[in-house]
Amino acid sequence: MTALTLQLATAEDTERLGQDIGLALVKGDLVTLSGDLGAGKSTLARGLIRTIANDSAYEVPSPTFTIVQSYPELRLPISHVDLYRLSSGEEVDELGLDDALEDGAVLVEWPERADDTLAKPALRINLLHDGSGRTVEIDGEDAALARLQRSLAIRTFLGRAGYADADRRYLLGDASARGYETIDTGCERPLILMNSPYNPGGPILRDGKTYMQIAHLSQSVTAFVAVNHLLRSNGFYVPQIMSDDLDNGFLLLENLGNEGILDADGAPIIERYEASVRLLARMHERSWARDVEVAKGYIHHIHDFDRDAMMIEVELLSDWYVPRMAGLRLSPGEKAAYIDAWDNVFSRLNSSEKSLVQRDFHSPNILWRSEASGIDRVGLLDFQDAMIGPSAYDVASLVLDARVTIERKLQKYLLAAYIEERRSRDSSFNESAFLEAFSIMAAQRNAKILGIFVRLDERDGKPYYLKHLPRIQAYLAHALEHPSLAPVREWCKKMDLLSPELQ
Repeated sequence: MTALTLQLATAEDTERLGQDIGLALVKGDLVTLSGDLGAGKSTLARGLIRTIANDSAYEVPSPTFTIVQSYPELRLPISHVDLYRLSSGEEVDELGLDDALEDGAVLVEWPERADDTLAKPALRINLLHDGSGRTVEIDGEDAALARLQRSLAIRTFLGRAGYADADRRYLLGDASARGYETIDTGCERPLILMNSPYNPGGPILRDGKTYMQIAHLSQSVTAFVAVNHLLRSNGFYVPQIMSDDLDNGFLLLENLGNEGILDADGAPIIERYEASVRLLARMHERSWARDVEVAKGYIHHIHDFDRDAMMIEVELLSDWYVPRMAGLRLSPGEKAAYIDAWDNVFSRLNSSEKSLVQRDFHSPNILWRSEASGIDRVGLLDFQDAMIGPSAYDVASLVLDARVTIERKLQKYLLAAYIEERRSRDSSFNESAFLEAFSIMAAQRNAKILGIFVRLDERDGKPYYLKHLPRIQAYLAHALEHPSLAPVREWCKKMDLLSPELQ
């Protein structure tokens, strides 16, 4: 990949470049900083480390005399190294940089003092005096340069929106390729940047389609924009889109705050869960457009949550979760029996009520707007994968929250609140049909999540989600108690997936 050359007019520009680089780093990155005395190496390093620390006043002492200054407590642990006082490259081996790279990233000033004993840098940065400013030359490995170029593209996007000098801070990443930042523009509440690169969807699985295409998952940021417009036009509170770059996958969004529907101990706040489930009842009484204009000439189509999408998701349990639990892959006959069992169950949904389903309606994606009233108190996020499917799906997603233990008593209370809200506005609401669809969707969703969380660990190196498995196992076992789930329940019993230690 082509090396980069940048012009920095001021020390503030240099520190902002440190922000942009810091937000592009990942574990294992070695970054070298070269340049004469006073060229801005320490300024750039300070901006980088403060960004990863998420603190613009974070103390970043020079490592000139200590040689290595470590920050193991940061989101991405950083070792800041100054080799200026090294007498020979042989001393590099004593600094423990290989171990530091296993846990985080390493930033090295004066790398030329190492006599070529350093590992291969992910990024090589050279700062040169250029009049009253600086010229920066950056090269390195293609993957690291690509990450940096995307980070610099975000800075360009912010400039077009009028926020070129804004402070960027990491907010979160999720189980997808999306990432989020807070953008401090000097206002009371920072804006939110969504970084959602186009996702090609992985390998072809069947019928010339990838998993994402079969499951109708969003592959670009346009899906978020379309559903945002649709929900907002129907009176539901979603973040205002302040600026967008659809081609590159950048959105600048209103910040709905950080007050959710859980208390300080991570337990559900009943009033807020009830308000959220009643919002779903209001949503499910509406008719929803299938095609939404995102930009002139571009229409986003909202797909059906059809049999193929449901099936490819539950196959995550058979393909990832079962081998993890049983220690072996299913035989063709066992896999075929599993699919037949779900086919039997899914056929019962043919006449179920259909509505817009957001697909991940649970605590991480619901924000509480205490200053608002009515349904506006519930702020919605992460709805880009919305489809038209059984309305019971989102109710199951909330009532059996994958990240929070919802006790049986509260589950019943929330279901009763939803049913009451529906009945109060539609006397023809079919409670028994809804409860059957609820159980089927609860089983389908939790089977999918068990597979996804194992896959995140084994394929993507994200073990964090495994802690939720016992809760989701229990949710699945409970959902399978409904008579309509008998075919899947019997298959799971045969495979010993419902043994007490897994619940």
